[in-house]
Amino acid sequence: MKIPTTLKHKPVVVVENYGNVDGRYAYKTDAQGLSIGLAQWNDRGKVDVSAKVWRYTGEKWSRQSEELPLHRALDLAILICRSELHFREAYRFEKLYDEKNPILDRIGLQGDAMTIEVCTENEHIDEDLKILRDALTKDGELIGERMAVLSRLLKELGY
Repeated sequence: MKIPTTLKHKPVVVVENYGNVDGRYAYKTDAQGLSIGLAQWNDRGKVDVSAKVWRYTGEKWSRQSEELPLHRALDLAILICRSELHFREAYRFEKLYDEKNPILDRIGLQGDAMTIEVCTENEHIDEDLKILRDALTKDGELIGERMAVLSRLLKELGY
């Protein structure tokens, strides 16, 4: 299925078969495409680039399709990587995190730091951490495959 080019987001580089590779949702997902293109929120004379997940309901392209500035897509990748790293050692803590210091990392970006921490405001955090750990373990092969590809591409780019 072709990603529409007549909507506000203007796709430039696309993955039109994303529905076939959407992790454990492959072949049964509404996320049918990915694109990098010109953002839908562009003002006249100002051009931003964005990444977009294209959702299709079976009848029409969904308004629930997500569009992100590229730096936010990368920030999510950083968050996923840091979370994976945390859970590799989380077994050392009774509640899967250090209750006295729930901050997992502070990653310097643009003169400040992105603070990655366990959400202690979540009243079900102990249970939810176990659920997240188990989900990451269950999807380890899917995530690991993508991490390996990301690592290879970053190395090819010189990072």
